[in-house]
Amino acid sequence: MIPSLRFATMAVVLAATPAAAETLVSPGVLVVDPGQASQQREAVVLAARRYATFWNTGDPAYARAALSEDFVDETPPPGRVQGPTGPLLASEGFRKAVPDLTCEVEQMIVAGDRAVLHLRLRGHFTGTFEGRQGRGEPVAFIATDIYRVVDGRIAANWHIEDNLTLLRQLGTVPSP
Repeated sequence: MIPSLRFATMAVVLAATPAAAETLVSPGVLVVDPGQASQQREAVVLAARRYATFWNTGDPAYARAALSEDFVDETPPPGRVQGPTGPLLASEGFRKAVPDLTCEVEQMIVAGDRAVLHLRLRGHFTGTFEGRQGRGEPVAFIATDIYRVVDGRIAANWHIEDNLTLLRQLGTVPSP
């Protein structure tokens, strides 16, 4: 950690009305650089909350509001389309297997133009995945995302998911 960079937990007002803020996923813990300009901090947090809400609800309007038109997935899985279309197709495909998917932001760290999110995703495997029909098996796994926000929208994303746990829960990889 850079010695001059100190973080503080603080509440951030993100929307003009309380009702609008309540519709977005809120982090359990929000840690921000106290020296960061409030306008930039609020833009980064808002973009991250919109994107988390997209993963929580599957509503593409949140992804379109969060992602820049030239969005780049810096760690795409094989075959993932670049641009905003990639996450939209990924969510749609995954929700065919886990229609009740939820995404909780356990913590968010914001410094400069970056947000780091620790996510917990949950649901039930009631759909189909790689030819397998779910029988309601619970699904729970974690992910970590790093977003670079430019002009209030996510321009780049680095992410890692606990895919081994997920694939075991979906029955495509045997459990030990």
